[in-house]
Amino acid sequence: MTDTEARSLIADILCGIAPEAALTTIGGDEDMREAFDLDSMDFMNFVVALHERTGIDIPEADYPKLRTLDGAIAYLKH
Repeated sequence: MTDTEARSLIADILCGIAPEAALTTIGGDEDMREAFDLDSMDFMNFVVALHERTGIDIPEADYPKLRTLDGAIAYLKH
């Protein structure tokens, strides 16, 4: 998966969870949960959707890696 593909997937998933979320409004190292006012269920839905759309198993210990846009993109590329 390329950076562009990962960014597009993340944007698509976030749009379904928080329609007002726009990745262009945050920095790559900014916490997406705070920037888009995602509660714990929203973030869990984000993680589940990433898993469902990519087939990548995401253990709970890796959740912090998905908090930022840069972190989520890097995680999806591995």
